[in-house]
Amino acid sequence: MELTFLGTGAGMPSKRRNVTSLMLNLMPERGSYWMFDCGEGTQHQALHSTVKLGKLEKLFITHLHGDHLYGIPGVLTSRSYQGGDTPLTLYGPRGLKAFVETALGVSDAHLAYPITVVELEEEGVVCDDESFTVTAARLEHRVECFGYRIVERDLPGKLLTDKLQAYGIPKGPLYGKLKEGGSVQLENGTIVHGRDVIGTPVRGRTVVILGDTKYCEGALRLAHGADVLVHEATFAQNRQELALAYDHSTSVDAARVANEAGAGTLILTHISSRYQEEGADALLREAQELHPDTHLAQDFWSYHVPRKSPNQ
Repeated sequence: MELTFLGTGAGMPSKRRNVTSLMLNLMPERGSYWMFDCGEGTQHQALHSTVKLGKLEKLFITHLHGDHLYGIPGVLTSRSYQGGDTPLTLYGPRGLKAFVETALGVSDAHLAYPITVVELEEEGVVCDDESFTVTAARLEHRVECFGYRIVERDLPGKLLTDKLQAYGIPKGPLYGKLKEGGSVQLENGTIVHGRDVIGTPVRGRTVVILGDTKYCEGALRLAHGADVLVHEATFAQNRQELALAYDHSTSVDAARVANEAGAGTLILTHISSRYQEEGADALLREAQELHPDTHLAQDFWSYHVPRKSPNQ
């Protein structure tokens, strides 16, 4: 599981930062990518990364401001050209379906795959399968805006080979049955249960990706105990009033959410173009004073989401 930032700017593109888009690389887990927001030029940004749009499985939109969705038509058509022929599902606020259908209809675009648009009417579970659960909650922004909490299911523990050998269980079909949690009876009559020869389950990871928002209760709920929190940091703390006026966050607001929610790694994104290299570093330092485990995202930067040991 890895996060790749295709765009980390706010409002409008700059020479250093394109507008918002983030890829969650799930190729090892399920052979696909999930995209979160799709600002203008995202298809071009993907060309400069290792991301394969043909493997895009889901696209989550936080809200319908242009810097978060103007890139959708280009990404959808590029996916066809890059060999994408499997179904694609889009999630987002009311109005997303009309935007997609209008853009594709007016431009007479033809996709080589079916798409489904799921408009979010309320908070709660957005999608749920054998490997991940995604939950959405409302944030506080000028338009309806959602954040997403992605929870990976726990993986079963490994077979404890030393215990298997102590029981004298030979390699083969019995291993598989025990791995699935079943029980086997040995020639001497001993019954061995899977739970007795399987190690501690591997805890699934939790990643939270927020849309534009000021400090709010929805952000805290989503971020609770997350391994990684991706939070906007449009302004520095000395522009707190401006942030509140436009329903955005400062770097300190983001760090405050991470701390109060008990989140692990905080990643700042959606940086105003007024903050060039030195100014952006100042945003990072402000957040790190409150939440030391903080990173500042850059376009094309990737972050590997590590697994924690069972006792963490």
